[in-house]
Amino acid sequence: MAHFNAYGWGFKALLLLFISIMAFSIRLFSVVKYESVIHEFDPYFNYRVTQFLTKEGFYSMWDWFDDRTWYPLGRVIGGTVYPGLIFTAGSMYKILHALNIPLHVQEVCVFTAPLFSALCALSAYGLVSECRSDGAGLAAAAMVAMVPSYISRSVAGSYDNEGVAIFALVNVFYTFIKTINTGSLGWAVLNLLSYFYMVLSWGGYSFVINLLPIYCLACVASGRMTGRHYLAFAPLVFMGTLLAASVPVVGFNSVLMSEHFGAFFTCIVLHAALALRFVRGLLPQRQFEAAVRLAVTAAAAVGAVVVTLVVGYVVRSPTFGWTGRSLTLLDPTYASRFVPIIASVSEHQPPSWPSYITDLHAAVLLAPAGIIGCFKNLNNGALFLVLYGITAVYFSGVMVRLMLVLAPAACCLAGVAVSDILNTLCCSLKAHGAVLPLPALARGGGDGAGGSAAAGKGGAPGAAARRGGRGGSDGGDGGVLSSVLGREWNPLPKTVAIAGFVGVVGLLMSYTIHCIGVSADAYSAPSIVMQAPQEDGSYYVFDDFREAYAWLRHNTDPETKVASWWDYGYQTTAMANRTVIVDNNTWNTSHIATVGRAMASPEAKAWKIFRSLDVEYVFVVFGGVIGYSGDDINKFLWMVRIGGGVYPDIKEADYLTKDVRIGLFADLSAAQYGQRGYDRVRGYVIGRTDVTLKYFEEAFTSQHWMMRIYRVRDRPLRDSAKPKSARQRAAAAAAA
Repeated sequence: MAHFNAYGWGFKALLLLFISIMAFSIRLFSVVKYESVIHEFDPYFNYRVTQFLTKEGFYSMWDWFDDRTWYPLGRVIGGTVYPGLIFTAGSMYKILHALNIPLHVQEVCVFTAPLFSALCALSAYGLVSECRSDGAGLAAAAMVAMVPSYISRSVAGSYDNEGVAIFALVNVFYTFIKTINTGSLGWAVLNLLSYFYMVLSWGGYSFVINLLPIYCLACVASGRMTGRHYLAFAPLVFMGTLLAASVPVVGFNSVLMSEHFGAFFTCIVLHAALALRFVRGLLPQRQFEAAVRLAVTAAAAVGAVVVTLVVGYVVRSPTFGWTGRSLTLLDPTYASRFVPIIASVSEHQPPSWPSYITDLHAAVLLAPAGIIGCFKNLNNGALFLVLYGITAVYFSGVMVRLMLVLAPAACCLAGVAVSDILNTLCCSLKAHGAVLPLPALARGGGDGAGGSAAAGKGGAPGAAARRGGRGGSDGGDGGVLSSVLGREWNPLPKTVAIAGFVGVVGLLMSYTIHCIGVSADAYSAPSIVMQAPQEDGSYYVFDDFREAYAWLRHNTDPETKVASWWDYGYQTTAMANRTVIVDNNTWNTSHIATVGRAMASPEAKAWKIFRSLDVEYVFVVFGGVIGYSGDDINKFLWMVRIGGGVYPDIKEADYLTKDVRIGLFADLSAAQYGQRGYDRVRGYVIGRTDVTLKYFEEAFTSQHWMMRIYRVRDRPLRDSAKPKSARQRAAAAAAA
């Protein structure tokens, strides 16, 4: 791979085309095995907003007040949504129709994420090729294209923000390093625009605006900081903050939240470091030292005032200016102690060790080797890859959702390792037994200052200056050996080289097979439709969710209010087109707690709560018949915890029994269950199968008893009249 450029740009372009096609194709199993359908829960809200955008236009979407969610509060869509994904799909839909390609908006939404996964692979190639070499870039692109963690949120039908945001994340890093390596103002502008698209697309932009300051501070501390770093970072902070503030969902949080203070502090440090370097070149040593003492004294005084003001502002907030999700990343126990609504989301839980193997596979083994390779030939780009990998590992260990952030980092580092290893093995096979000089570029790798020094000595100063911190594009693969063995190295024995080559190829083949298998089986099944294998090899389909939503859509009034746990709010508004009390936005904990309180209360009390909210239908998800473990019974304690966080009469200890016997939720799940009383998920017989409802009546139960819809009665059923006793008859006669 060290001499890969000998094959020319044409061959590289062909390989990148094949990688892009592979990235797109491996995500189509869901369409082939099931159908072209939107997956999961959150994507249904994005799909619904995209439908509105394509019909009403972009400006109407900004002003849309959705009265079908969070009844009776409603929701201002433009101010509460990251519009990057929706604008992207809406723009593609408009362009396709302008070209007379009448594709339905659902098909555009289904295939948006696979398309951007191909673009993400190309951005990964650009990032690693700038940090290391073209060979490492190609290896990284191939691994990013099919890494299971990324596939889980970019499979066809997964119309979620991460589908485009991971591409935006990697692209910001690529344009940032490209700006540092080239010192080009044009690349700085592209970096700014990439960051703006990242802010538009996902709340994870806070990872970017904190990682880049860490990198710049590391460059200052290690003496690598140059004017190119300032060119890459300062416009992104100043102009990027203004652009971020123009996004309604972010607004003034871009300057008021503690998550952004690190970027502002780093800007001050960069200005101070560059000013120090400039003054040092103007003054004699003694005057320079005096000026430094004066500047340090003045800076300390001003800094003390600023720090006092900032601390005073921050301590006014109970969370010290951090959002709940950000505090969860800094303190993994925070959500479970103070914000149960965050802790109740499965993707906010810490990952298990096997999930790293499932989602990353060979990248888990190769990424540490890539970090070692980066340290052996440490330049500006390699330092960035190391910091990216280390920070991503930490955050992925706190929240399983952030495995998405780790996946590109692990693949980029793994690409560096694969390139280094194959370069060493192939050179050993080619020059069996000979003593070979290492490539000159590998020996010259280093930071920006080193590259400039090399340029000053030799014959191509312009090229060296443009390369800057890249440290040798094509020779970087030999850097691991150059720092250890000097200018010459002895190739590995032929047998060892062959065995190593076979082992690496076998590992990559195993990675490919694993990624295809996980994509086809684990991450292609939409939660809205499930299937189970049968003895004859065919599959039995469970379509209860769409069956129930279709019943609501066709058998209830368009103004009907429907209550359920918040997980199903987006699907209900998108597929049933009915007004819901709560949904997956979870912006109002008190409203969700009210629904949780109703579900945990006795039938009569729950009826009063739902009537006060004008609820006409309530549904629960019950998986006891078919063994569906994701039902509401498994979520019931979170209803209690969230409800108890607002209403003190709900106490978790009252519900910690083997059989769920207390509350409306238990009654709605067990009503009419009869002889079917065995719960196949929990593995026990439900204690109450003879439930008689007075305030609710069964309206619809799906084919496999998964979706149970109940109508809220206008008034409760009357008890059967009992014959009066002799004493009661005498009292009534006396009163007459």
